[in-house]
Amino acid sequence: MKTRRRFLRDSSIVVGGALAFPNVLGAQVSRLAPSDQVRIGVIGVNGMGFHNLSAILGVPGVECAALCDVDASVLNRRAGEVEQRTGSRPTLYGDFRRLLEDSDVDAVIIATPDHWHCIMMVMACEAGKDVYVEKPLANSIGECGLMVKAVERYDSVVQVGQWQRSGGHWTEAVEHVQTGALGRIRLVKAWAYQGWMEPVPVLPDEPVPDGVDYDMWLGPAPSRPFNRNRFHFNFRWFWDYAGGLMTDWGVHMIDMVHYAMGDAGPLKVMANGGKLAYPDDASETPDTLQAAFEFDEYSMLWEHATGINLGPYQRDHGVAFIGNHGTLIVDRGKWEVLPEVETSGGQQQPLTTRIPQRRITDDGGLSAHMANFIECIKTRERPKCHPAVAARAAVTAHLGNIAFKTGRQLTWDDATQSFGDDEEAASLLWPTYRSPWTLPAL
Repeated sequence: MKTRRRFLRDSSIVVGGALAFPNVLGAQVSRLAPSDQVRIGVIGVNGMGFHNLSAILGVPGVECAALCDVDASVLNRRAGEVEQRTGSRPTLYGDFRRLLEDSDVDAVIIATPDHWHCIMMVMACEAGKDVYVEKPLANSIGECGLMVKAVERYDSVVQVGQWQRSGGHWTEAVEHVQTGALGRIRLVKAWAYQGWMEPVPVLPDEPVPDGVDYDMWLGPAPSRPFNRNRFHFNFRWFWDYAGGLMTDWGVHMIDMVHYAMGDAGPLKVMANGGKLAYPDDASETPDTLQAAFEFDEYSMLWEHATGINLGPYQRDHGVAFIGNHGTLIVDRGKWEVLPEVETSGGQQQPLTTRIPQRRITDDGGLSAHMANFIECIKTRERPKCHPAVAARAAVTAHLGNIAFKTGRQLTWDDATQSFGDDEEAASLLWPTYRSPWTLPAL
């Protein structure tokens, strides 16, 4: 049976052939529906899921077919907002497996906590859906590898939410780095200083709120009493579900490092930090962290901090490519080049051209990222941030967290995705799933 996804692909092929041979296929083209809608289902609609949906609905030819969330109050509120915007109320689900069975859904957006990404993406691919999955790709290095294998096995189009890959000014900055104008790049800095983040208050456990399927929210994570600190947005700061700022903001910035410098993984990594800003709050992940990565031809420093905005180069986030001739600094709003200078004959000469701040002219890449995803659904090409690309940044970020947990420098074999004989570090490569959930078998 031909699925809607295959129909979209085959239609694009026929249309392409008709453009080349209009007299032969003209009659066939007139019977096609080139405006056929791509119907989207969203799993996890409270935060980024709904933001992603809003962006993708701006792409011509997209409809919202279904929404899924374990919190009924969130689900109903978002359904009303979709209906108000589109004039059509989507089908609602509390169990993502029922949404994946919906034959009217062509593609799904997965915007759940990180610990769900692997299972849901693999199951969606098995169900014949294309997928947009939020970053980080997974909550462990091992799961990242499984997700890459799943895409290869099921031939699904999968885009990962590292949308800066589609941002025009990010690409412009990366291309400048790659011209060699900065000279040999010896060091790259990446950082996220989040001054808006206040302490997570210590709260007692409580009964599960009405309308919340908490057992499904936990899924493969360990069983724990319900606590509002771990629910919705703040899940990011607890190891069961995520990796803190290292994987939340880290994958965005580190992805741009790999974008410019190549896909090779680090050779060694070490990290220092802890709960230094708010030592007594409820969060688990470090609010202050510095991680040093040794690559083959350069070093990378990652740092993050909560409660502070004044990061390197007076920016609260960004990437700095530091070369012998100059430094390029880029963030979500702008990029610039600061030249090194040399003194000769009493005169100072810049070693590269100074480039004043160049401001973004788009939304930073999210709209273009969604447009690329929809186009690839129709053409069956690889999107700009498919899982093999996203895994690179996610693995590097997870290595920073593993180095922090072990408290020492680690040696990483990127070819085998292993720590050699280091059993302690190796034990952190994979999660332990709570029954009845199991790691996907591929």
